[in-house]
Amino acid sequence: MMINYELYKVFYQVAVNASFSLAAKKLYISQSAVSQNIKKLEKELQTKLFNRQAKQIKLTETGQILFDHIEPAFNLIENGEKGIQAIQALSKGEIHLGVNDTIAKDFLLPYLNQFHRLYPEIQIQITNRTSSTCSKLLKQHKVDLIISNLPNQSLTNQLEVNIISQFNDIFIANQNFSKLKHKIIELNELPNYPLLLLEKKTTTRKFLDEFFRIKDVEIEAKIELGSVDLLIEMAKIGLGIAFVPEYAFNSYLSRINNANEKLFKLHLKNKLPARKLAVVKNKDVPVSNAVNAFLKLLLSG
Repeated sequence: MMINYELYKVFYQVAVNASFSLAAKKLYISQSAVSQNIKKLEKELQTKLFNRQAKQIKLTETGQILFDHIEPAFNLIENGEKGIQAIQALSKGEIHLGVNDTIAKDFLLPYLNQFHRLYPEIQIQITNRTSSTCSKLLKQHKVDLIISNLPNQSLTNQLEVNIISQFNDIFIANQNFSKLKHKIIELNELPNYPLLLLEKKTTTRKFLDEFFRIKDVEIEAKIELGSVDLLIEMAKIGLGIAFVPEYAFNSYLSRINNANEKLFKLHLKNKLPARKLAVVKNKDVPVSNAVNAFLKLLLSG
């Protein structure tokens, strides 16, 4: 027997409401249409489903058996519809972000806090990797969005790049290098000092190396690390001059109450070009309402 879901929908509404007229209102059809559908279902099943006594409608024994079997199915359908509506209303959902540690901690946290206040039921998952690795995860559809430093050579035409911020990179040192505090420093002087740099595989290090290559200045790291926080801490104890994003240094100062901070920024005669932060997604992959809401929050600044 072919199952006619419309007939069962009418049956379900009549049983739940114990009324043909109420079922008709819920289904936006006429009461006569309800009666005709019930008669048709009874004919197909070869059984009586309702007892009609005066103005009361009650399920027969076979009608109750049928109702007990189809009620869970209709509840599942209703819950599925509610789930879709919840996602569309941003009361449910999930976002998966790819971002490096520095951007996550020193730039992204206020946005995450704001988004959580607006949409507390949306789950946010963050994968911490280098900007280059994050772009690979995005191309593999393992994350919804990434936040990346620019330039990032691993970003390709299949990705949509939206600028969200601009920043400068700086060299910082402690009082062991106090003679440099008020000096305008030539680029070719920097190789004379111990430099604390990020690893070569990072976007920031690639940017720095390319800049000095263009300026025909050779630099070499005394210490290479994968963490901007550790670079700042090593500069703090005087191990060398660290190269870090300015927003990361400012975030560090705000956390430690910078009144007595001994670290200072060096002043270069030839400033490095400003860089940009961008939010990146796949061009041809639709994003959920939750992801789209987070994207709009980032782009609103």
